[in-house]
Amino acid sequence: MSQSSEIAVEFRDVSFEINDRQILTQLNLTIDRGETIVLLGRSGSGKTTTLKLIDRLLMPTTGTVLVDDRSTNDWDPIKLRRRVGYAIQDIGLFPHFNVSENIGIVPSLEKWQKHRIEARVYEMLNLVGLEPEVFAHRYPHQLSGGQRQRVGVARALAADPPILLMDEPFGALDPITRLELQRQFRHLQTQLGKTVVFVTHDIQEAFCLGTRIGLMYEGNLVFLGTSAEFLQSQHPEARAFIACLNPWEEGQFGSAH
Repeated sequence: MSQSSEIAVEFRDVSFEINDRQILTQLNLTIDRGETIVLLGRSGSGKTTTLKLIDRLLMPTTGTVLVDDRSTNDWDPIKLRRRVGYAIQDIGLFPHFNVSENIGIVPSLEKWQKHRIEARVYEMLNLVGLEPEVFAHRYPHQLSGGQRQRVGVARALAADPPILLMDEPFGALDPITRLELQRQFRHLQTQLGKTVVFVTHDIQEAFCLGTRIGLMYEGNLVFLGTSAEFLQSQHPEARAFIACLNPWEEGQFGSAH
């Protein structure tokens, strides 16, 4: 296979601005098939904008975004989005659809046969640790936050997209549920081998999930590498995030009494 066929997503000199405000500046980034790249950064650093450029929710002001070696300009947006699963923090489940209907929405749009959709829904629920017999016919308001998030991940995976975009999907959960879902997602990724682009502002989550970490700062990618390499980075923004790993050692809260 040629090198290009190993690349799932590529940004070439991509900038994005809105209302004369620069959100991304000259982003160059290559994402390989099967890797989980975590975009880490503070609010407003350009993480979510980068994610939205992949499935053409936004178009670059300058530069080119390629998905499967094809510019997003040349993709039919509907076909592109059906190749890309999307899981977000507030989940976006349809409240008037039950769990089964929510998970099956993209396969339905793809005109899958009913029995195939039903089988896929059951498979996805088992995959994310929810018993199909118990949860398939419940509605979103009958689920806990963690359960809704699991359904959101199941829905993003239902049509078997090769690329999965995740925008702080566990950010609103309590720490214990969040850790459980991070561990489960990491296990899922070893099974499924998807290309995942995961946005977070939590360095522990980045270290837990990322094959590589891309650190965003004021619209620029200021670091890209493994978690071990991140720990060696001397960039001030990297050091600020590293300090969050062990704030007590940094003396940020004063001495204990």
